[in-house]
Amino acid sequence: MQPTRARHTMLGFALATMAIAYIDRVAISLSSSSIQRDLELSDAQLGYAFSAFTLAYAIFEVPSGWLADRFGARRMMTRIVLWWSAWTIATAAAAGFHSLVAIRFLFGMGEAGVLPTLASAFRRWLPERERGRAFGLTVAAAALGTAVSQPIVGAMLRHFSWREAFVAFGALGAAWAAIWYAWMRDDPREHRGVNGAEIAEIGPPAHEPHARVPWARLVRSRNLIVICAMYFCAIYGWYFFMTWLPQYLERARGFSLAQSSWLTALPWLAIAAGCFFGGLISDALVRSRGLRFGLRAPGIVGLPIAALAILGAIATPSAAFATAFLTAAAGFAALGIASAWSTCLAIGGRHGGVVSGAMNMFGNLGGTVCPIVFGQSLEHFGSWNLPLASVALLYVLAGLMWLAIEPERHLDEAALPARAALSPAGTTAQAEP
Repeated sequence: MQPTRARHTMLGFALATMAIAYIDRVAISLSSSSIQRDLELSDAQLGYAFSAFTLAYAIFEVPSGWLADRFGARRMMTRIVLWWSAWTIATAAAAGFHSLVAIRFLFGMGEAGVLPTLASAFRRWLPERERGRAFGLTVAAAALGTAVSQPIVGAMLRHFSWREAFVAFGALGAAWAAIWYAWMRDDPREHRGVNGAEIAEIGPPAHEPHARVPWARLVRSRNLIVICAMYFCAIYGWYFFMTWLPQYLERARGFSLAQSSWLTALPWLAIAAGCFFGGLISDALVRSRGLRFGLRAPGIVGLPIAALAILGAIATPSAAFATAFLTAAAGFAALGIASAWSTCLAIGGRHGGVVSGAMNMFGNLGGTVCPIVFGQSLEHFGSWNLPLASVALLYVLAGLMWLAIEPERHLDEAALPARAALSPAGTTAQAEP
């Protein structure tokens, strides 16, 4: 019997989710000049508006990850997409600084948990040998959605108001949520499109009765603390590309809105490539060299190179070379993203949603700080180079922190030899805490 491929359809839903999420999330960055002008916002206020979303996103990551583990990805993802779509549309009604901050906070509250919820779905639907590639594709889809949306938003802003653009983007989510809820099942064994051969490929059931979360062990876990700190530093720079990059290209490098809408897409294409190839490289290295080497190598190599590229962007007087350096930095910094999420599943086991949520919470706290640092630097020093240097510094720190992460050590702190953590087929074996 030939195995069905329903898990690939589930992965297709995940890719579409991330693309829609990031289209809605970054629409504000390219619209920021118009929003800033219409609502009479200072640079500092715009930085706080950018960060309102990220702060809420960070705060609600762990609760959302716990809910995904507890109630399943089907219901949680439906709630997430419907909520964030409603608040994307509501952004069009912002009347000033305070209303914009409130709306962006509620938007972030709704979108929180999308990746931990997908991590929960991947643990149930995908064999372990496919998870690194799946995370790479998923984050790559987010970056591609961002890249595609930039010239589209730029074209829309030349013909429509930024308010109309937010209504259009917010309308994408409701249809997706209805189809997802109708098709998805939390356990692939309950899905009529999955046959026995595909179940055998997926592996033993991962849908155990929900175990009590070992919160005490979580907060004392050195491994988890380092993962969270690493992701804080790595995602800090991600949010420069998501928020201030269009204005940097226009104000610091002299590009027009039409030019910047296309050039802003380049780092996101590089991020997509970095996430995708980072996931492939990680999976290949896990099979050949074990968990410890395979999951850590992409971040250890990619992040220092990204820091050097940021410094190149600061140093060059050429607008074209600065754009090229920033594009390279974005791609190299993204190499370790997929393996970071695979590491959460490796150390978290049945609590992978909670561990993923904790890591992403701290990553988005870094993302909360970044737009504020840029806004304050512009407001008080008129400098783009100071906050860009902070991105380079944190990339270096993130690369160093990967050296201290032990993917083979689980929540019970009982470390397994990296080679022993491989299945007979050469794929990652996930032990439960």
